[in-house]
Amino acid sequence: MKRFYTDVAVEEVEGGFRVTLDSRPVKTQGGRPQIVPTRALAELLADEWAAQEEEIDPATFVFRDFADYAIDQVRQDRADAVRALLAYAETDTLCYRADPDDPLYGRQQELWEPLLAAAEERHGVRFERASGILHRAQPPETLAALRGALEGEDEFTLAALRSLASLAASLTVGLAALDPGADVPALFAAANAEEDWQAEQWGWEWTAEERRAGKLADFEKAAAVARTAR
Repeated sequence: MKRFYTDVAVEEVEGGFRVTLDSRPVKTQGGRPQIVPTRALAELLADEWAAQEEEIDPATFVFRDFADYAIDQVRQDRADAVRALLAYAETDTLCYRADPDDPLYGRQQELWEPLLAAAEERHGVRFERASGILHRAQPPETLAALRGALEGEDEFTLAALRSLASLAASLTVGLAALDPGADVPALFAAANAEEDWQAEQWGWEWTAEERRAGKLADFEKAAAVARTAR
């Protein structure tokens, strides 16, 4: 599709902020008003429209897709969004360690244990740790507390968490990325510890290195959505 507008602007409206193209408001892909809670998030959306050249590239609308998902999907069924996120707590990567005599175990302890301990303190919960890949259920009280925390988040944060938790295979990491002072690349590195460990032992294969860079970029954009939506 060719670019069909000249001016991109952000305006304040009832309920938040929206992007306009030649004074016409943008709608979601589901046809709803695309109104976001903060000017900072609206500016990210506007930047995507402003960056388009003669031909519009749909693949570059990452922030738009987050906003549309929040409005068209999460807002319509928050309970389903929370259930999907809780699944990442039930199988959180950070809870599954190598055997203690495996050299990888020390790396996992170094990177993962502080994150789990901080989450336990913040949410008043206890996570079960295990060596190996056999599933170990998390305490019902832990899942209930995390459900309560998720239910208190707005739909834009939940939309960002969906991507953060998916990329990290960890709700713990996703929630940590919401902190305004979070070191987002370090959190991604922690979640990616096993793959990075294997690469250190055997060397990076170029497609794997390229894939890691792409996942990190996606993780950083999801974190940006969560931060600017608040």
